[in-house]
This record gives sequence, C-alpha cells and structure tokens, in this order.
Amino acid sequence: MIIVEEVQNKHHKREFLEFPAQLYKHDKNYIRPLDKYIEEIFDPEKNKFFKNGECKRFLFKKNHKTIGKVAVFINHCYEQKQPTGGIGFFDCINDQETANFIFDYCKNWLQEKGMEAMDGPINFGERDKFWGLLIEGYIEPLFGMNYNFPYYKDLFENYGFEIYFEQLCFTRPVFAEVSRIFTIAHEKNRRNPAISAQPMKKNNLAKFAKDFTEVYNKAWACHGEGKHLEEAKVLKMFNTMKPIINEHISWFVYENEKPIAMWINIPDLNQWFKYLNGKFGLFEKLKFLFLKRFKKNEKMVGLVFGVVPEWQKKGIDGYMIWEGTQYLRKHTDFKITELQWIGDFNPKMIKIAETLDTTVTRKLATYRYLFDRNKEFERHPIL
Repeated sequence: MIIVEEVQNKHHKREFLEFPAQLYKHDKNYIRPLDKYIEEIFDPEKNKFFKNGECKRFLFKKNHKTIGKVAVFINHCYEQKQPTGGIGFFDCINDQETANFIFDYCKNWLQEKGMEAMDGPINFGERDKFWGLLIEGYIEPLFGMNYNFPYYKDLFENYGFEIYFEQLCFTRPVFAEVSRIFTIAHEKNRRNPAISAQPMKKNNLAKFAKDFTEVYNKAWACHGEGKHLEEAKVLKMFNTMKPIINEHISWFVYENEKPIAMWINIPDLNQWFKYLNGKFGLFEKLKFLFLKRFKKNEKMVGLVFGVVPEWQKKGIDGYMIWEGTQYLRKHTDFKITELQWIGDFNPKMIKIAETLDTTVTRKLATYRYLFDRNKEFERHPIL
C-alpha cells in the first residue's frame, strides 16, 4: 500500500531533496541542483507565483521507504485553451504502478480545483528553469535544467501523457566557423552608421535592464502565454545575476540609442555547482568562489535571443552573432555554447540555430494530459 505524505515540515523537506540524490547516486551525469534554489520555489515569501496560484508537494512511501515525489500546482496566469494545472519535480522508482498512483493523485487534486488538464513536468515558475522531461541526450544537465532517467519517458507516455511541445537544445563549438549567411549580414549592417553592438556591463545594469525589457516585450511577450516583463523585475533579476555575469558574452544591438536586438548568455553554473553536492552554505560559497576563480569554465549557455519585429529578416541577428563571437573568442575560455532550449513551436528561432551550424545535443518534452480522454489532443500552436 502506498502512503501519501504532504511536505509540511523540515523532515519532509529534507526527504524531498534527498530522494533524487539517492535515486541517481550511481548516475555519473546527474548533477544535484542546489537545495536552496529548489526550496525557494516552494517558499511563498520568495516565489511570486504564489500570488496567483497554489502549490503542494507530496512524498509517496511504501514500507516506510520513499518511492516517489511530486509537486502539483495551479498558476492562474498560465493561459491555456482549457484550465490547465501543472506537475513538476517528479521523481519515481522504475515502476509504472507507482507512477500511475502519483499521476492519479495529481489529477484528482487538480480536478478538485477545477482544472481540465495537467502539464508536466514543468516548474511552478518561469520556463527557463526545471521545465520539461529529458527524452534524448542523457548528458550532464545545464544549470536549472531537469535531468531524469530514460525510463521516465515510458512512465509518462504509458499513463497517457502526450507531447505538447518538444524543447530542443542546440550546441556548437565557439571556435567553429561563423555561417557565411551571418558574415554577409554583418558586412551589410556594419556599413550602417546608426547600427552598433555593445556587450552588457555590470556597472550599468539599469540601462541594460531597460533595454532588455523593451526588446523582450516587443519580440517575445506575445509568445509567453500572456507574459509581459516589467523593467523593475528585470533589474532585480540582473542584480541577482551580477556575481555570475560575464561581461564578454551578452550583447545588445542599437539603432542609434534605441535597442533593437539582444543575445543573453551566462556561464553554465553546473560546471562549478557539480562539486557542491546541492549545498550552498558558507563553506560551499567559498568553494564556489575558488572554483570560479581558478577552474576554467568552458561552457556557456544561451538564455534569450530576440530581435524587435521591425528589424527581423534584415540580418541584424547575423550582425550581432558575428560581433559577439569575434569578441568572446578573444576574451574568454569558453569552447562550447549551448542554447538552453527552443520550442518546436518556434520555427524562426530553430532556423537561426540551424544557421549557426549547431547540432541538437539534447531534447526535452513538455507533456500534457487531458482529463477528458475523449477530447481531441492539440499540440502547441506554431508561432
């Protein structure tokens, strides 16, 4: 008999964090996320999504031993065709009966809240963290990226989940030749005296937060299921990121003083965090600073890429990539760049990634389960 325990006390929280570490202890590619980052997601004081939603965590036990865990949640700002809840932070032994019990429990919880479908595994937060199930490319995960055993795919699909959209991660060597298409685009835009490219600098984050917000809201807001960024929140995010910002790898393009494109990258923090075993106390912070100073990080991660609509299809992306690539080759140790993920519903960005002569190195999937099993399933619409 499976016993369900809601995560409510310190013991439960510790078990929620330790269970995956035990499950993956023999997997050389598993990198334990920092405990503090996981716990902040479930802290109403730190996660803004509690203002428009609710979330519960559960442990599933058999014979006094944890065999699974999950978070189930509702985000009322998550605009979908039908009321759709979410599940995430799912971990389970390789047993379909156990997985079915967990999924049924989540479905019942969400149905009681008026939901008609559930997506998973997703985050009770932004799409840039802990979103999707790994279905190809079982290699070391990037910071904030889900990692799971291959059998998880069967657990989801055997229950009846279907792929709502696939998330493609593209990789290329930093020193690989820049596409001729981008070289031509750079040469064309370089002749325009109104066009310039600038790397993001830590001493002027307020300016770059403003520019980021302007470009994002023009280029991306309509793609985020109702999401619209506020400048103050972006500045707060940038200030939080300040210790790990590399001033050579994030770029903005301007027409005179007006921002028209951006390309935001950070070092892959997991190349340092994998030595901390999920902890981030005083000792681990000192260790992190030591690693950051003396251990070369050769992988950077592309987070956001955007061009305002009026400058799309005019080669400004090629201009920016050429400028940024030439510069970071001279000033950094990075050898590999990986784009965090691009949804298969976004052919424009996939085309840009392919033009970069990248290869797909991993693939994740956002699954959806419709509670009405007679209702026609629809994948994410193409942008």
